[in-house]
Amino acid sequence: MSVASDQHRIACNLDRLLAERGVTLTELAERVGVTVVNLSVLKNGRAKAVRFSTLTAICDALDCSPGDILTIAPGDRPRDEEADTAP
Repeated sequence: MSVASDQHRIACNLDRLLAERGVTLTELAERVGVTVVNLSVLKNGRAKAVRFSTLTAICDALDCSPGDILTIAPGDRPRDEEADTAP
């Protein structure tokens, strides 16, 4: 079962991390080398993708791990039909 491109359960906690660390989006953009607009798209949950290099740079700048930035929201998970038939 495929998920439509606009439907996902990934949540971005970048706003919380920025507030906890007292860092503005502009400061983070300068540290990471990404535009404020691109970080804003990620922060607001509108990003369709994020490069591992960008995620690594954000983690380095905020002294965190990817799981601190991106989490999965609870909800219905698609069932794997093969798992249902396994012995």
